[in-house]
Amino acid sequence: MRLRIGILASCLAGLAVVLFGPWISVLQVAESDAGSVRLCASMKRGEEFTLSFIHSVNKRPVCDTLRAEGDHLVIVKSCFDAFGAGMPEASTEEGTLRVLPDSRLEWTVNRAVPEIIVRVGRVAEHTLGLKGETYRLDGLAEPGRPLVFRVRRSSIFKAAGDGCIWMK
Repeated sequence: MRLRIGILASCLAGLAVVLFGPWISVLQVAESDAGSVRLCASMKRGEEFTLSFIHSVNKRPVCDTLRAEGDHLVIVKSCFDAFGAGMPEASTEEGTLRVLPDSRLEWTVNRAVPEIIVRVGRVAEHTLGLKGETYRLDGLAEPGRPLVFRVRRSSIFKAAGDGCIWMK
């Protein structure tokens, strides 16, 4: 009888570690002031996603690529087809600007950051490209509200409670 209780206790302890231990890496998109998670997705180290928007000055599309790396994000690059305020015009110590075969411009940065904060635009049409799906940011928060993007370690139980997307 003691052996059965011991085996059962060991199985329950193992299950608790799997469900409640910080075993998976997730991308969280949360309201930065309220902290409520609006979108959560399991992420592998090195997995990329995009944030796209319409530039506020030149009204042309911009697509930023970001990568999940452990406990932080890496801003990989930005692609755009026209210069505008705040857009790079030449290669610098910070990044490299090159013209792609389709004539778009690519600014490669590879800058590590703990998180990214995006204020949802009213006309920017912000979108998140993640795991083959596209999510409009104005569907996650009201225009004018800030969203914070960050990578966290999470338990399966916590991630499920945050409504995590379990894909690939």
